[in-house]
Amino acid sequence: MIYDVIVVGSGIAGLMAAIEAKDENNKVALISKSNVFKSNSSMASGGINAVLDINNTDEINKHIQDTFNSAKGLGNKKAITYMCKQASTIIEKLIEYGVDFDRDENNKILQRPFGGGSSNRTCYVGDKTGSAITLSLIKKARTIGITFLPNNFILNLAKYQDRVSGVVSLNKETSQVMIYSSKSVVLAGGGYAGIYRGYSTNAPDYTGDLLAVALRAGLCLKDMEFVQFHPTGFVKTNYLVTEAARGEGGYLVNSEGNRFIDELETRDKVARAILKEQLEGKKVFIDLRHLGLEKIQQKLPSLYNAALMQSGVELSKELLEIKPVAHYTMGGVDVNMTESDLKGLFICGEMASNGVHGANRLGGNSLLEGCVFGKLAGNKAKEFSKEFEYAPIDYNTVIKDIEMIDFIFSSDTSKNFNAIRISLGKCLFEKAGIIKNEKSLTLAFDYIKYLRQISYTLHCINKEKNNNVELTAILELRNALEISEAIILSAQKRCESRGAHYREDYPETLKKFDKSFVVKELKKGFFKISFKENDLVKKIKNLFINKE
Repeated sequence: MIYDVIVVGSGIAGLMAAIEAKDENNKVALISKSNVFKSNSSMASGGINAVLDINNTDEINKHIQDTFNSAKGLGNKKAITYMCKQASTIIEKLIEYGVDFDRDENNKILQRPFGGGSSNRTCYVGDKTGSAITLSLIKKARTIGITFLPNNFILNLAKYQDRVSGVVSLNKETSQVMIYSSKSVVLAGGGYAGIYRGYSTNAPDYTGDLLAVALRAGLCLKDMEFVQFHPTGFVKTNYLVTEAARGEGGYLVNSEGNRFIDELETRDKVARAILKEQLEGKKVFIDLRHLGLEKIQQKLPSLYNAALMQSGVELSKELLEIKPVAHYTMGGVDVNMTESDLKGLFICGEMASNGVHGANRLGGNSLLEGCVFGKLAGNKAKEFSKEFEYAPIDYNTVIKDIEMIDFIFSSDTSKNFNAIRISLGKCLFEKAGIIKNEKSLTLAFDYIKYLRQISYTLHCINKEKNNNVELTAILELRNALEISEAIILSAQKRCESRGAHYREDYPETLKKFDKSFVVKELKKGFFKISFKENDLVKKIKNLFINKE
């Protein structure tokens, strides 16, 4: 199957990229791992940041500065400035596509405060902003003729020399290996917080598959140690208590009834404060009772219903017990805005590390980043597809993928790979999570190495080819273990605390670590870790060199 542009990922970044890549004369396909409605974007509740008045340079500069400050010295000022300046245009485009943002009696878009922000700039649709945007973009994509290819698990990139030529995919319905040829490819497959299984708001299949694909294609991963833990998830189900709950005035209290942290502090500080309370044997709750039933149901209807259905808690009368959960990953494929080192390959959304978030994402910026850089990636991919013809497919790599699938079906196994996934999530949370040290990271690394060896001996117990969930689970586990190793190695290398990365044996932020660590796979199972200085450090160094 041949397309001008292939986009992988059905979240907001992927949908925006596909829409922007489509014109009247080209063929654009959007590939998704499962059904198109399932994405982390659709679960994003709180809102999308934007200064609505494009002429209000003071407020735009404050948004830029808040984002840069949140990045803790690792922000890319160019990317941040571009994103913040594009925000009002993005909101206008979303409204054009049918997103109905909450408004006041004068029809002005309402904006709420969010953690780390110095102004009220977060636009929202109740507490279902991500879902509202996603549905509008899906409708727009269908209207303009984008082809949807659901239930495709990407195995590898097809490439020729230094160019991408398409993707190699597993059709989950038939277990057949498929080749989709294209002139350009956009990867927008989301992050890797799902590998913290049992301790994450992400679905279990968010295992960083496309990051592992990028590694195998020779690309570098950057800032992998920076995993953002959302402070407030349901204790039993990990359901996200949107930051909007605190933005609307909710309190965090411990089992002694005391507030112990400014609720609108950055997420890393709030998450650590909650974990500290829990390690001291106290429970932590979110308290919305003082807001009253009417305001809760008006501003936070999804949360109200979820608390009642999942925890049996009536929020206007009772406290809701919460815990920190892995939510968002700042690390990803090293890109320049959206451009990768492979010609014709563009990367955007949570799986891209473009320097917008640095060491710690500002609340309300993830949906904005997905929209802004999805739009940019789609335009870049369209331009590339008009300038270049199709590149050849190297079928030797395709044969290897076919042989790998055949091997997984070829024998039996006595190991429970779902239990391994749960064990992996527990290990990562306890030893490479919110708080870590050299000993815990070493233990985690040794365990992941052991699990990686086991993962290549796993086979499907069920030999049925149609809709074989075991096959996908084994492939996801392999990718998750590869990404886990990259996280741990990066965390070991960063002997300091910065943003979402906290080392109790190195609690200070050190100037010598004002740089990003990049991970490259030299050959299967062997990583090289090196550092890449951020733009600000480079400019300062160049200044001194020029003076000399």
